[in-house]
Amino acid sequence: MANKRQLKKAICCISEELFTEAVAVSLYGPDTIKHNAETLLASIVKLQGHYISRVSHPEPGMSARQYYKDLKEKFSAQVSEILDQLNG
Repeated sequence: MANKRQLKKAICCISEELFTEAVAVSLYGPDTIKHNAETLLASIVKLQGHYISRVSHPEPGMSARQYYKDLKEKFSAQVSEILDQLNG
């Protein structure tokens, strides 16, 4: 990890791209996705806020390297879950 600022910036960029993609799918995608778009957009905003706050306040008792590795893995898993919802 280079620093917290870069990690926060990466999380924001990924979240913005997801949000943009979700808006585009909700406008131009099939009707099945349009109904779930509002909840999907809300989950993207919550995802961003949750992980940005986790970057600033690491868990005590865990090494920093292990904590940030776990944070990145969990963020990636949730991002791919949202992408599956968008593509499905």
